[in-house]
Order: sequence, then structure tokens, then C-alpha cells
Amino acid sequence: MEEVVGLLFSFIAGIVVFTIVRILIGCLYTVRPDQRAVVTSFGAAEKLPASKNLDAEDLSDEAKRYQYPQLRVIGPGGPYFKMPWQEVHKVSVATQAVNLSWDPSKKQKTIEAVTKDNLTTGVNGQLRYRVSQTNLYPYLFGVASPLEHVMGYFISVLRERIANFTDPKGQGLVTQDELEEGEGEKVSVELSEGVSINDLRKNLPLLNQYMEEQCRNTVSRYGIELDAALITEIDPPSEVDRALSAINSTRNQVAADISTARADSEQQITMSARAVEIATNNAQAEVAPLRELAKTLSGIKSEGGSKCLQAYIRNLRVPLFKRANRIVQTTPSNQQIGGQ
Repeated sequence: MEEVVGLLFSFIAGIVVFTIVRILIGCLYTVRPDQRAVVTSFGAAEKLPASKNLDAEDLSDEAKRYQYPQLRVIGPGGPYFKMPWQEVHKVSVATQAVNLSWDPSKKQKTIEAVTKDNLTTGVNGQLRYRVSQTNLYPYLFGVASPLEHVMGYFISVLRERIANFTDPKGQGLVTQDELEEGEGEKVSVELSEGVSINDLRKNLPLLNQYMEEQCRNTVSRYGIELDAALITEIDPPSEVDRALSAINSTRNQVAADISTARADSEQQITMSARAVEIATNNAQAEVAPLRELAKTLSGIKSEGGSKCLQAYIRNLRVPLFKRANRIVQTTPSNQQIGGQ
């Protein structure tokens, strides 16, 4: 009988010791350097006193809705001890990347969006994000799948932007200042209408910047901070892509013809300006000796009078007389009448 009681006591003692060791081992935990932890007691997290979500101030009208409390966050280290009724929620705060086509509810290779001119195009890229350790409440307890909500929010904003996107640089190959008609009236000439897919491809950095600015409040909504939006591909269907290639080829040809015409016109204008300059210089060269002679004659007349001027002119005629073969002298009409 004593042996049976001893065995029973030993068995109970072993169970108690095993339970204590098991509980003690289960109550110890560590946190890696890329992790943060939140401890809950019976499902309730420990909140910091008089704390509020500072990031929600950017939401204006929705600020009250997203006023989540601040939680006590346990940093890297350990081992830490917790009570058996407590639960540890570990969250990775490292920067992670996810494909735009990621969707836990369905499989897809690309995201479809409709452009401003009603063309369906495919969009591919990546999102870099990290969990905000200063706002872990919405990530852990706000929604069931915060990353899925962030992806849905991002894609909805992206589709809205693609549907209304316009090239900020404009589409005209010839600006209004370069053409005039009538009395200075400016004329707008569009040689090719803008194609939204082309505009999106040329302005991918602007699109990525816009998406990053619009998704900054995901920290307040879901506790996920968007690090970068990398939209890398905008691919329309094959038949649309062929039509766009033809449009781009025609547009490039028109642009090349316009550039050639501008170059020719500038060359003609330059040549005309040079011809006018040469003719002006030649005229000035012919006029210059006459002006100098006029100054000389004026000086002689002012200093010596009319007789001195007549003597100067007579002396100038002597070399001419030596070179002349025949000299014809004319008599004024009044002298002829007086002689008669």
C-alpha cells in the first residue's frame, strides 16, 4: 500500500514539476532586433497614459475616427518574462516589398486600370513598406488584414489617378508663341492628340511621387508606413500597343519635319540678315569718301572763301585735262544771249 501511495505521489509530483517547467519556459520570450512586441493580458493591450495617435492629425475630417491609443512596445532583447494568461504579439518592423498584383483572395499577374481615353492597361510594380512601431494598435487590433487593406487603398488611388492623368508638359508640338495669324492673334495647333498611356509612361516618376504623397496617411489608418511606390510597367494589350507604336512613329515624323522646317527657316533668315549687312557695309564704303570730300571742300571754303575753293577745284582739273583726249567747253545760255 505504501508503495502504491509513493508511486502516486511521485507521479503527481512529476506532473506538477513538468507543468511548472513548461509554464516557466513558455513564459520566457525574446525579441529579435528587427521585431517589436506587444503583450496583452486576457486580450487587452497595455496602453500608455494620456496618449493619442499623432499621425491622425493629417486626416482632418477623419482624425477622430483614427485616434488610436499608444501601446507599450517592448524593444529587442530578452529573455523577457510574461504571465501564463498573457500573450505576446511580435511584429517585424523591417522594410518589406510586395508586388502590386498581390491579393490573398485571387491570383493575378497584373493590375488592370482604365485610362482617360478609355483604354485598359496593365500596371505592375512593387510597394516597399514597414510597420510603424509608434502606431501598432491599428496594425494589430484595427483590422484583420492590414496589408490587404493598404493594397486595396493603394490600388484604388492608383486607378483614380490613371483615369484622370494628364501630361503636365502638354501635347502640342508647336507652341502658341511660335505661330501668329492676322493681327497678332495666337493660334493653337495640335498636330497629334495626347495619348494617356504615352503620358503615363513618360511621367512614371511623377506618378510614383503622387502615390507616395496620397498614401502617407496609411500610417494613421492601418499602422503601415509606405516607404516607396515603384510602378515599373504600364503595358496595354497587344493590339493597342501596335496602334500606339504607329501613333508614336507618326508623331515623331511630324516632329522631325517641323524641326527641319524650323532649321531651314532660321538658316534663310540668317543668310538674309548677312546679305543686308554686307550691302549696308558696301554702301557705307561708297559714301564715306564723298563725305570726307564734302568736309574738305567745306573747310576750304570756310577758311579761304569762294576764290580759294575755285582755285582748289581748278588745280584738281589739271590732272584730268592731262588724261583727257578731248575737252568740250559749254557756254551758259545767258552769255550766249548777251554776246548776240
